[in-house]
Amino acid sequence: MSQPASAVPSRRLSRGDTRTLSLSALGGALEFYDFIIFVYFATVIGQLFFPPDMPAWLRQVQTFGIFAAGYLVRPLGGIVMAHFGDLLGRKRMFTLSILMMALPTLAIGCLPTYATLGYAAPIVLVLLRMLQGAAVGGEVPGAWVFVAEHVPRRHVGFACGALSAGLAAGILIGSLVAAVMKSHFSNEALAAGAWRIPFLLGGVFGLIAVYLRRWLHETPVFAEMRERRALAAELPVKTVLRDHLGGVMLAMAVSWILTAAIVVVMLMTPPLLAAQHGLDASLANVVAILCLIVGCMLAGWCVDRFGGGATLLGWSVLLGASYWLMMSVVGSNPEALMPLYALAGFAVGITGAIPAIAVKAFPATVRFTGLSFSYNVAYALFGGFTPILVTTLMRLDPMSPAIYVGALAIMGMVIGVLLMRTRAGRRLAAMPT
Repeated sequence: MSQPASAVPSRRLSRGDTRTLSLSALGGALEFYDFIIFVYFATVIGQLFFPPDMPAWLRQVQTFGIFAAGYLVRPLGGIVMAHFGDLLGRKRMFTLSILMMALPTLAIGCLPTYATLGYAAPIVLVLLRMLQGAAVGGEVPGAWVFVAEHVPRRHVGFACGALSAGLAAGILIGSLVAAVMKSHFSNEALAAGAWRIPFLLGGVFGLIAVYLRRWLHETPVFAEMRERRALAAELPVKTVLRDHLGGVMLAMAVSWILTAAIVVVMLMTPPLLAAQHGLDASLANVVAILCLIVGCMLAGWCVDRFGGGATLLGWSVLLGASYWLMMSVVGSNPEALMPLYALAGFAVGITGAIPAIAVKAFPATVRFTGLSFSYNVAYALFGGFTPILVTTLMRLDPMSPAIYVGALAIMGMVIGVLLMRTRAGRRLAAMPT
């Protein structure tokens, strides 16, 4: 009989571990590219998939509504895929998720517009976005679980951080592709069909990633559970909600911090700075994403070296302070935008530490379901309402984005201290099996 995972001596990262991390991060980057590329071409898509006589503001609202549809189905897609991931295997769902992202992306690139299909065009587009949302709802938590169960226990933080860096790289690839397209094609050329190129590329790259994932193996933790017949004996989500509410609350809380860091600092800040101060933060945003990638890997390493509680505490301080400094200074000193945004982007590297904390909050039998439920519900609630809340509060105080991020950074500090002082926090130091 095989030795329990918890009893296997810790070891260094092997060549197989490195390959698993690389293929997982590559697939995550391509899948996040497929999901995010829509927002960079939302304007031209709105012009092509809605009636030409529709008011511009209504067209924009409906276009971003289609983008939001992808977020609304994330919890359902994530829970369903996690259910089968806990019963049938991590690898199957890990591969299925990227296929479910690649095919709709390819289809969007080939989809006839309103001029050809009429109102059927935006309806089909919504359905394709919903498929993408379901896919990313399973991909992100599934990828974290997959790499965490593959690597030695003392490298779980770095593995999750490296994977988060791969997801951030997907956002970077999307922004770079959009910048290249818009610099080489006029608005007329984009509307005439050039807008399809990024979607077709994403679909093809996604299919390549599906092929590459054939070389990945089932996680040792799940394989051992299957051998010992220790899989979940009932509906995994039922077990999670009945027996692991503490883990759910912890995972949802840190996921809330993650949404604030990504949505506010990385996605909302460039248009907010443009509206408030007339600053073009597009280049600074690219630099910030590069620093985010580095920050993710370093934060993950810190979890392995110093523990999840201490890392969350320190990185929360850095996130709140750096973003507050940036938002309070760049209006009067625009030349400080680049270095301050780079620092804030590095602080968003807290998103590399958070999955390592969340993935350890559940036992292996329901780990995929517990993480997927907590992460996706939190992202749908907080990620979906954050832009509305922040922009509404800005009417009262222009520093509202920094106040919002700062408030969640304080919550992160409190959670970090609690993890350092409580038994629950000490239990998180070891991967539950």
